Amino acid sequence: MKDNNPLSPHIQIYNWHISSLISISHRITGVLNIVIITLICFWTISLLFGNVSYELVLNFLKSFFGKFFIIGISWSFSFQILSEIRHWFWDMGYGFEIKTSNISGILVIFGSFILTVLIYFLGRNLL
Repeated sequence: MKDNNPLSPHIQIYNWHISSLISISHRITGVLNIVIITLICFWTISLLFGNVSYELVLNFLKSFFGKFFIIGISWSFSFQILSEIRHWFWDMGYGFEIKTSNISGILVIFGSFILTVLIYFLGRNLL
């Protein structure tokens, strides 16, 4: 007897859309931001142990890899904020049309990069 049940969508037949990319990225950046906030808390707690431990982290942040890390953090938070604004409009009942959803997804992606560049240029003299 042949089984006529429909196939579930899987990676070989599933077509990726901008909304699915934004959704997955939103979840990943949410988890990363929790880890980042925890690291920032430990960094501030290191002030209790004196200048040496605090300056160790500060020296890392002044290095090439540290600045790359800061730019990644800025992008992660920028992406999360813009994606949350997109979800806020959805909560109010706007933007569910496919065209509007695609446009808002593209705005989140490009807006997060633009916001990251702005944050970098505004804060590059701080470290």
